[in-house]
Amino acid sequence: MSAAQMLKHCDLVLQVALQKIILPEINILFSAVGILTKFEMQIFNNGIPRNMPTFQKLIVNFECDFDEAKKSLLKALDDYWYAFENHQLAHQHRLFGKMKEKDWGFLEYKHLNHHLKQFNV
Repeated sequence: MSAAQMLKHCDLVLQVALQKIILPEINILFSAVGILTKFEMQIFNNGIPRNMPTFQKLIVNFECDFDEAKKSLLKALDDYWYAFENHQLAHQHRLFGKMKEKDWGFLEYKHLNHHLKQFNV
């Protein structure tokens, strides 16, 4: 994954919280693991586990323009902040279960921080 693809991936992940991308249903076992992972990350303030599986809809395996991906991610962050302040974020995540604003905030921060550090951006 290039830095531009990472920016696009982060944009797509934010679109899940904004309910613009609907993820497919998953096996109940994976859902249970996801819910436990969410709580483990919050309790121990851990980051995203290494090699955590990614939903197919969120994988970016095509070429992206860095400036366009950056602009799109910044717009998604503005949209996310508006939705956060107005309690319009999704109430459910296919992997992490029930979600409140604080859950989205924590997980989105950890996800963005993980990738921005990964690419030193």
